[in-house]
Amino acid sequence: MYNTSNLCSIFRLAFSRSKFMHTATNICNNVISKSHLLPPETQDSLTPHLESLFRACSDASLLQQVRQVHTQVVVGGMSDVCSLSSRILGLYVLCGRIKDAENLFFRLELCYALPWNWMIRGLYMLGWFDFALLFYFKMLGNKVSPDKYTFPYVIKACGGLNNVPLCMVVHNMVRLMGFHVDLFVGSALIKLYADNGYIHDARLVFDELPLRDTILWNVMLHGYVKIGDFGNAMGTFRDMRTSYSKPNSVTYTCILSICATKGKFCVGAPLHGLVISSGFEFDPQVANTLVAMYSKCGNLLDARKLFNTMSQTDTVSWNGLIAGYVQNGFTDEAAPLFNAMISAGVKPDAVTFASFLPSILKSGSLKHCKEVHSYIVRHRVPFDVYLKSALIDIYFKSGDVKTAYKIFQQNTLVDVAVCTAMISGYVLNGLNMEAINIFRWLIKEGMVPNCLTMASVLPACAAVAAMKLGKELHCDILKKRLENVNVGSAITDMYAKCGRLDLAYQFFRRMSERDSVCWNSMLSSFSQNGKPEMAIDLFRQMGISGAKYDAVSLSSALSAASNLSALYYGKEMHAYVTRNAFGFDTFVASALIDMYSKCGKLALARCVFDLMDGKNEVSWNNIIAAYGNHGFARECLDLFHEMLGARIHPDHVTFLVIVSACGHAGLVDEGIHYFRCMTTEYGICARMEHYACMVDLYGRAGRLHEAFDTIKSMPFTPDAGVWGTLLGACRLHGNVELAKLASRHLQELDPKNSGYYVLLSNVHADAGEWASVLKIRSLMKEKGVQKIPGYSWIDVNGGTHMFSAADGNHPDSFEIYLILKSLLLELRKQGYVPQPYLPLHPQIMGKH
Repeated sequence: MYNTSNLCSIFRLAFSRSKFMHTATNICNNVISKSHLLPPETQDSLTPHLESLFRACSDASLLQQVRQVHTQVVVGGMSDVCSLSSRILGLYVLCGRIKDAENLFFRLELCYALPWNWMIRGLYMLGWFDFALLFYFKMLGNKVSPDKYTFPYVIKACGGLNNVPLCMVVHNMVRLMGFHVDLFVGSALIKLYADNGYIHDARLVFDELPLRDTILWNVMLHGYVKIGDFGNAMGTFRDMRTSYSKPNSVTYTCILSICATKGKFCVGAPLHGLVISSGFEFDPQVANTLVAMYSKCGNLLDARKLFNTMSQTDTVSWNGLIAGYVQNGFTDEAAPLFNAMISAGVKPDAVTFASFLPSILKSGSLKHCKEVHSYIVRHRVPFDVYLKSALIDIYFKSGDVKTAYKIFQQNTLVDVAVCTAMISGYVLNGLNMEAINIFRWLIKEGMVPNCLTMASVLPACAAVAAMKLGKELHCDILKKRLENVNVGSAITDMYAKCGRLDLAYQFFRRMSERDSVCWNSMLSSFSQNGKPEMAIDLFRQMGISGAKYDAVSLSSALSAASNLSALYYGKEMHAYVTRNAFGFDTFVASALIDMYSKCGKLALARCVFDLMDGKNEVSWNNIIAAYGNHGFARECLDLFHEMLGARIHPDHVTFLVIVSACGHAGLVDEGIHYFRCMTTEYGICARMEHYACMVDLYGRAGRLHEAFDTIKSMPFTPDAGVWGTLLGACRLHGNVELAKLASRHLQELDPKNSGYYVLLSNVHADAGEWASVLKIRSLMKEKGVQKIPGYSWIDVNGGTHMFSAADGNHPDSFEIYLILKSLLLELRKQGYVPQPYLPLHPQIMGKH
């Protein structure tokens, strides 16, 4: 017979602080009334009552009473009741006493699932996901069959470790045992797949479930919202409305948030009507999301109206409104709104400052940014990763790299977003190797880069021509399915800047989606890499595809037309610019000036310049360069003084153009004056190209020793361009010794450039040193240097025709050579004597 009086006292003690006192008394009386039963029958009768009692007192504060009950059960000889002992085990788990649970677990007969389930659940609750999974596999090893209560926590443990492949193994077991249609097992699977981006797998499980409650619909909807799949999110929302489960406030919050993210005002506005008809317009979360939706979609007036009608506003409401003003470019209104928030007694949080900080940089200065930073520190605003990223970004954009790095190192709050801010900041400031090192560090730390990270690090690879790393990143992007429009643009730009236009174009053509940025990247790549005809063709394809031209597209296409000297295409683009009001854009207008100048239409270039409203240093530089390239050096200098009169500050390009124009016109003293003026009066440091222009200035005037002295005085090592300029001047004036010196440097700096070998060969030929000419040609053969043929082109009736020396590929080449021959005959009759670029050997001369 069991000591039922002791049990009864323990039960009363367990319920002495709870609302279940009356129930406990009834159960205790029931226990006492059954004390006359035989042991087997007694155990069967007591078990359900004791289980009810244990469920009622599953509270950590009642741990002592639980232990007393356990003691009495052991003393009373009831510990061999498996279900009862398993309930005690579960009670220890719910009280967080995993050690006590473990001690009891290993004393049980572990032949059925319940004790294993409790241990797996307890280990999961403590965050020991790997141990929870270890118990699951130990359970299988002991040939204990899992039940439907086993799998939810096993799946959650896989989720805790972000181990989707392992969950798929568990999922296969679930399907084999037929539990895939269970609501709780299915819910756990859907949540894990959706949270980890495996939305297709989540949908397959979702569609198999015979019953789906509102929570499950919301989990599925949230999965689509998380990955930004607007179409499937809306489809799921529509299916939910036609099902037995009706949308609740969480549903509307979720679907409105993706409308806000995607800028889908045309969908968000009707949803607002549904919210009102469903009675959720006063729900704080729904109202806040509506404010955010109107704000991010640019309907700030409606957002403000809704905000003013809200009975209660909180930090989230204010954050949505402030973010809307900043993101839509109304930075001046953000500061008063921020002050109004503080006046209303609403305390700003990390999200507030993360939204507000960009407006400070746009409307203020670095000093104001530091003031806001000080406010954050003084008021101990929680420093999360979003605020950290915003501060890093703002300091990088203001050029304060050291402070940005200090913030990065301040604490352990570092995630992919923070690292991405560091990478893009370093790239913005030209510190490309530092950006690549941050990327390598985040990989080493086990962080998973996202699309934005890849789009940020690829420009660093492009800047340092790290082709191998760029290809590795491209492979990783394809494997992890991180490819989107922004990443695609970065990939094409990387290949182009690494000198592989072919790979850039191949990838561009395979892209399923292209926006204007992507088209522009490919356009500028062709235009800047000597493929203007491809740029013009791509510009046409862009229009046919339906992509909208913008200022960048037109500037790139006009640059290509200027490089081809294709006036016909340039005029067509000018007409488009005028029709679509792009003429007010200073960069497009500057590109038009450059195009007309290079096509020989200086008067039209000046006309475009004179019609411009807002002239900046780029447009002034272009018109000055136009006159300089046409040999009008005095007009160049007059325009320069007009530029100063218009209070436009000259930059390094301005002086480069002026010195170059002076060199071409033989104005040596003026060129020297403006070079000195650049450094002394305007504080602009001379760059490599400025020194090259000075070498050219002296070289054209025959002052070769002064040109050489300029090279020796350079504060940095001269590049091949500088020595090549000197070599060209030596050829012009027949200075063999200096030409040899320049050539030695060129063979070290640019050994594969055939132009420099030809120049030196010509210098020796002019001096009659034919042995040296043969030696240079032999050297070219030894090094495998081949002379790159020069090309000329002409635009006739809208078509561009290209030619090289002795070219016979043109379809009309026979007629062209006939006409050329007749022209040469007429020229000789008028006294013309051909001057060969390379002097002929005396033996050959004698044969003529």
